[in-house]
Amino acid sequence: MDYRVIIVGCGPAGIFTALTLAEHDVDRVILFDQGNELEKRSRHDAKDVLCGWGGAGAYSDGKLNISTEVGGYLLDFLDKNDLINILKSTDEIFVKYGAPDRIFGDLTTSVEEIADQASLAGLEFIPTVIRHIGTENCQRVLRHMRKALDGKVEVKTCCQVKSLIEEGGQIKGVKLADGQIVNSNYVIAAPGRVGASWMKDEAESLGLTTKSSPVDIGVRVELPATILKKITDVTYEPKLIFYSKTFDDKVRTFCMNPYGEVVTEENDGIITVNGHSYAKRKSNNSNFAILVSSTFTEPFRDPIAYGRYIARLANLLGGGAIIQRLGDLLAGRRSTGDRIDHCLTRPTLMKATPGDLSFVFPYRHLQSIIEMLQALDRLAPGVYSRHTLLYGVEVKFYSNRIEVSQEMETKVKNLFAIGDGAGITRGLLQASASGVIAARAIASRIKGEQKSAKRVGKAGSQGMVRKPAQ
Repeated sequence: MDYRVIIVGCGPAGIFTALTLAEHDVDRVILFDQGNELEKRSRHDAKDVLCGWGGAGAYSDGKLNISTEVGGYLLDFLDKNDLINILKSTDEIFVKYGAPDRIFGDLTTSVEEIADQASLAGLEFIPTVIRHIGTENCQRVLRHMRKALDGKVEVKTCCQVKSLIEEGGQIKGVKLADGQIVNSNYVIAAPGRVGASWMKDEAESLGLTTKSSPVDIGVRVELPATILKKITDVTYEPKLIFYSKTFDDKVRTFCMNPYGEVVTEENDGIITVNGHSYAKRKSNNSNFAILVSSTFTEPFRDPIAYGRYIARLANLLGGGAIIQRLGDLLAGRRSTGDRIDHCLTRPTLMKATPGDLSFVFPYRHLQSIIEMLQALDRLAPGVYSRHTLLYGVEVKFYSNRIEVSQEMETKVKNLFAIGDGAGITRGLLQASASGVIAARAIASRIKGEQKSAKRVGKAGSQGMVRKPAQ
């Protein structure tokens, strides 16, 4: 099979690449993903939560951070004003396909008060503007996007790309898991977080230059929604950064879900925790992650392997996700079923195994998490309660960051690497925007190639000498 463009991955980066190519009338485009079509995916299947049409974003709560400071590294490639413009235009596409109109986090007196209170608590508050789609609305938006591509882009789900094919410093296509070779002039690798390990292996095989990214490891915190209500009603998802007193490690909050639920994900047989929230359906709890960032240098340069090791250890001890009351952790004892039953915070992830997270996390990480909870308690009294629940582990498997140009092209000609799986972004909106950037560059090149071919053809026809009639 021959195609003009191959896209690897049906997450937001891949989808927005396809939408943009279709907008520019680029034909013979195919999109591969190892997961299912949206209607065949299930939020109760841990693997389905990450793979398939929509990627991990399909079962997220759909937060679009319309800010340059969070969500990825696109600011390294674009002028700030240019990035703001592309984020806004990408956000408008989400709205076009059904995302709600409401935006949280506009700079108001209330937001400034929260920032001041955070500073007094030893926390750095990062102001962000967020559009919250909601888990149930994500499905509708993704269905509309899928329909918009009908007849314009070919989509192959349950079809795994095994490797990328390069020859003479130029991309030639991909090899599928069944051995089939698919040829193409352009390939966009957008494997998402679930494909971070695959992207790392392919980068090494192709000799691409990469930069080690920090690995983020931590817990998902669950507590009564009333404790954070004054903050989440204003900002929805406050971005808070703390530097631990003992180790000076960077600790941050991530993916806050007011009135949400804790869920599990499965990545290559490893079960980790996450959270989401619906636009209309509400629980009595809010949840968020506390992540500790660790950067490794020589001789160890494999943060993904380290994160997997910690996650596997939790799975070994708990048979999956582990849940523990903060009071039990501080008392140096494991949580049991009875102790969880007596907890005032009722868990939303019922299948988590009561256990002891101190057997999972290195002391450095655990101490940093506890210090962060203490700081958060000064901002929102009640966070550092013995009834606060901790789930482990939450790990963000970001790929080593691949060196790309401003157009997202790698050193292999016509091979582009985008989104979370390439280590370029860390969120829905910037991942989508990276797809727009790559697609515009490809569309421009194809247009140039077509013009050049026309000029050559025209010159050739003019140079022909007709023989006189006999």
